Amino acid sequence: MTEHTPAPTAAGTATAPAPRPLNLADVLEAMADTLPDRAAVFTMDKVYSFAEIDERSTRLANHLVSLGVQPGDHVAVHSANRIEWVDAFYGCLKARAVPININYKYLHDELAYLYDNADCVAAIIAPEYVDAVAELDLPELRTQIVLGEAYDAALAAASPERLITGRSGDDHYVIYTGGTTGNPKGVVWRIEDLMRGALNAARYGAPLDSVEQLVEEAAANENPMVLLACGPMMHGGSQWILGNGHVAGQTVALYDRPQFDAEQILDLVQAAKVVSLTFLGDAMGRPVAEAILANPDRWDLSSLAAVSNGAAPLSEGVRAEIRKALPGRFILDSYGASESGAAGSRVDDGSEAPVGAPKFDVTDQVEVFTPDFTPAPVGVDGMLGRSGPVPLGYYKDPVKTAATFKEIDGVRWAIPGDFARREEDGKVTVLGRGSVCINTGGEKVHPEEVEAVLLRHDDVFDAVVVGTPHERWGQQVTALVQLRDGSAVTEEDLRDHCRSLISNYKVPKQILFINEVPRTPVSKVDYPASAALAAELLG
Repeated sequence: MTEHTPAPTAAGTATAPAPRPLNLADVLEAMADTLPDRAAVFTMDKVYSFAEIDERSTRLANHLVSLGVQPGDHVAVHSANRIEWVDAFYGCLKARAVPININYKYLHDELAYLYDNADCVAAIIAPEYVDAVAELDLPELRTQIVLGEAYDAALAAASPERLITGRSGDDHYVIYTGGTTGNPKGVVWRIEDLMRGALNAARYGAPLDSVEQLVEEAAANENPMVLLACGPMMHGGSQWILGNGHVAGQTVALYDRPQFDAEQILDLVQAAKVVSLTFLGDAMGRPVAEAILANPDRWDLSSLAAVSNGAAPLSEGVRAEIRKALPGRFILDSYGASESGAAGSRVDDGSEAPVGAPKFDVTDQVEVFTPDFTPAPVGVDGMLGRSGPVPLGYYKDPVKTAATFKEIDGVRWAIPGDFARREEDGKVTVLGRGSVCINTGGEKVHPEEVEAVLLRHDDVFDAVVVGTPHERWGQQVTALVQLRDGSAVTEEDLRDHCRSLISNYKVPKQILFINEVPRTPVSKVDYPASAALAAELLG
């Protein structure tokens, strides 16, 4: 690679190679140079070494450049999980372009908004989504690369040499949020800040000084962990699992089947000898736990040391199922957001009683702010903020950028909208997203807190809480509840259960029984859809 070749001095001797920039593409190349045969990505069909992933993404990067993709250009990645998603992720970064995560479950209007808002000039598309993109009016989209035989031929014809220079820690990474309360927003990071703020958890937040340091550590580790993210790569959490694993020189198992299937997930855990399995909340945790309980002797899960969770909280009922299915394992909860990176964590060994809203250990870069942006006293609800390596802002949205990213006393903070409370022991309780907070008679109710209580009832399979109009209180707390099959529990039974655990003003005034809780393609509760459903059912 030309930028790291020793240069001759005036005396004819060679100087030491220049340090590699803190850039994920350089991390991959350095790992491939030092640990070429180490497994980088494990799928059910094939194991790909660091050298193979590096070559595949190098060829794609050179192909993108040959098609006119320039540094800073946005390239849509429109596909469910497959190895080409990893190619695209690293190939774009190698080309100094920006991979844009397209939600493959979006329909016409949603796709039109996202492609247009992201200014995509090229797209890497799975065949099954070509027709959907063809129906869009996208004058900026100059190039489409369709996965399959043509893609394979293009890579085979492209040079495997690392021809692209000029990468730096200032290159951009953009992740589009799930849009649970509105249109998705593109969160823009410097790639070095992303590495420090979101991709350093597998190293337990150790100082990150150089790519060379990362490679030296990885080479010294003869037993690298295998990480598995259950979610789709178009979700930031799964991309961050990939990045965390590779920054630490570890192996990432990629679930690449078209639909989420708990039994196939467990097949992959067994085959890859996964050490840490990551869920995105109950929607993934529950079926995996129930599959194990239904077939306790089917899988060898002896490699599995921990279950991790992010993006959406695990309810106490699902925690109990996971502990029963996987006794002796830790449950590692993480708090973070696209706008804040990794901001908190906790290790749940089952020794503590249920506490409702989750409490996290946080670094000194995390604070809880009052509405006037002063630190909130212990026990007082406020807005959670994180300083340090945080994003540059939202793509093409200076108004929302100014609202979320604040300079306070000379320090820049990301305040993404989560309510939180500092506790006596220094930990922070995360109460939930302020944009879905319910104001009932002047009292603020966080839906996540009520949902956690409902989900502790043995007969509740899933639940969402929203505010619906009320003549006297402005809004009332309304719950949509999916019961377990065969349950005969009543509304009043559930209200009695809630009254025993939370204040009366938080207890749902209406409980509506439904077949399925509306969720986004990445398993988060879809609050707008839930509110619309509640309004429809209430007439």
